[in-house]
Amino acid sequence: MSNLAIRAAAATDLDRITEIYADAVTHGTASYELEPPDRAEMGSRFANLTAGGYPYLVAVKDGIVLGYAYAGPFRPRPAYRFIVEDSVYVAPEAKGQGIGLLLMRALIEAARAAGFRQIIAVIGDGHSDSASVRLHEKLGFRHSGRLEGSGYKHGRWLDTVFMQLPMNGGAELPPDPDSLPERKFRGEGKRN
Repeated sequence: MSNLAIRAAAATDLDRITEIYADAVTHGTASYELEPPDRAEMGSRFANLTAGGYPYLVAVKDGIVLGYAYAGPFRPRPAYRFIVEDSVYVAPEAKGQGIGLLLMRALIEAARAAGFRQIIAVIGDGHSDSASVRLHEKLGFRHSGRLEGSGYKHGRWLDTVFMQLPMNGGAELPPDPDSLPERKFRGEGKRN
């Protein structure tokens, strides 16, 4: 896509990010939220993730945000600190143009550079032909579990699919003491 740039998200992108997510919540089944969060809540979520050093990216074409992706903590317990969960959302008018793929490639690289060992995709309504499942498969994620009938939205039961991508040696190597998760665990925080 010409003129498409992937960059770090900024607070000025949050109105558009909120719109994109509201559409996904209202019309889709990828998110199990039933009511779209408002701009203030989205701002709080953004601030918490970026303050923690987690990657949060946007795809922009001609000054318009067409999609976003971020990685955040998989679970709050400290032993999970090497694992992140990804999220990716594309504006309805931009779906099918490869934006999700570009965002996810950049997100994977950012998570790898930070020293994380696994990225987990928790995919709502994760049937085999869903765009999100196909996207993650294309990026090398493997299926690691399914929760049947775990969500109820738009009048039907939905399965949740778990997929994962190891990186930086996955579980085969000891933790890197200079990685973001280890520095945060030691109370050193992110590096600028």
